[in-house]
Amino acid sequence: MSETGSTAGSATDSGSPATRRQVLARSGALGIGIAFTGALSELFAGTAAAQGLGHGGYGPLVPDPDGLLDLPEGFRYRVLSREGDRLRSGEGPVPSNHDGMAAFAGRHGRVHLVRNHENRATGRVPVPAVEGLTYDPAGKGGCTALTLDSRGRVLSERVAVAGTAVNCAGGPTPWGTWLTCEETEDKAGTNGYAKDHGFVFEVDGADPRRTGAVPLTAMGRFQHEAIAVDPKRGVVYETEDAFQRPFGLFYRFLPDKPLGGTGSLRAGGRLQAMRVPGVPDLSSIRETGARFDGVEWVDVPDPQAVHTPIRHQDFGPKGITHAQKLEGCYWGGRSVYFVSSFARSAEGSAGDHYGQIWRYDPDRRRLTLVVVFGPDTDVQLPGESPDNICLAPGGGLMVCEDGGGAQHVYGVTRRGEVYALARNRQNTGTPEDPEWGEFAGVAFSPDGRTMYVNCYDPGTTFAVTGPWRR
Repeated sequence: MSETGSTAGSATDSGSPATRRQVLARSGALGIGIAFTGALSELFAGTAAAQGLGHGGYGPLVPDPDGLLDLPEGFRYRVLSREGDRLRSGEGPVPSNHDGMAAFAGRHGRVHLVRNHENRATGRVPVPAVEGLTYDPAGKGGCTALTLDSRGRVLSERVAVAGTAVNCAGGPTPWGTWLTCEETEDKAGTNGYAKDHGFVFEVDGADPRRTGAVPLTAMGRFQHEAIAVDPKRGVVYETEDAFQRPFGLFYRFLPDKPLGGTGSLRAGGRLQAMRVPGVPDLSSIRETGARFDGVEWVDVPDPQAVHTPIRHQDFGPKGITHAQKLEGCYWGGRSVYFVSSFARSAEGSAGDHYGQIWRYDPDRRRLTLVVVFGPDTDVQLPGESPDNICLAPGGGLMVCEDGGGAQHVYGVTRRGEVYALARNRQNTGTPEDPEWGEFAGVAFSPDGRTMYVNCYDPGTTFAVTGPWRR
């Protein structure tokens, strides 16, 4: 375990090539707050972020002398875990491809982190197979769980579920478990798998054997990305990150036993897909504030996709609504928010954008486009491909960047001001042609004092502390 603190110095990219956003920013193309204050305020309505930061974050990023993570002055990080190190449980090495993650409160001030590993059939460092926690011995993905003491020190690190595939994102439940999502549709016999994949699994970070390795099949078999749970109704919303046309759908799962702890989702339920009347492709909508009432939910004909992937299935003469790169998903206030990371007409979308955030209000059956990212709107908005997102307890939103060039965790205040909170310095390329792994799994400790975030490659889990409420 290592720890370092930021020191005063330059905030330049230390030799990295300038991104399009950096070049345009230097030319003076600013004005985020003016263009997006109204739309961004919706992101934080009715949440703890209502008293958000108002003055552009925490200052410039300071180069890390250890070459791992650049942070603003006054912030510090601790490396909790790195791929290839030994799991403290002795079950094997820490797996690679750190992705979605959540933090849960434990007893005596402890924190339980549950972390995804997006390993495919050829995963570099697979999740070790553990008896009673392994779904398919041929699967290389899964989750690991870390327990931290009240001072943030790692007490344990172990396998939480194994034998799954391409565990990308997921989401927490109101009863304190993690829903990990397989971003694949591979069936038994494909890529050496012994079982069908494309499911959601429930994981208890405090006691993984309580949940085991049981697929929640009623929630559908498709290229899952993320989920969010309506804490009042128990409805689970799900995003699909499909890579080819027709693109993914936005789903809701109506459980037969809406709430009540582990086992409630195993009781089955009904899977439906969202239909926005007159909008077959969300990428065709470009203006923030665009609103659609009367959203419909249509039963999925075959949730198990036995013969046909769900997005290819027949939803009747009115069709269904698709969107490219549906990724992050979270519940805030009385609404669910979900991200489309980008859309490209050259790849079959109805329009082009560099990221959208949508808000669905179930009480009004209303869908609203809250934010559009990218140079066609405002070059300072975070990243070309927003991915994992979470609400920050001190105010605002945290966004993991998954695009080209340097990779950041960005903050967005409720006034629409965007600031860089962290920059990955682990170069996986060469000095002449550098590459940096994306960030993923941003989450905050229950007391709001620590931000946890993963670097995907090389797999690294950081704990970041600092003057969050400044």
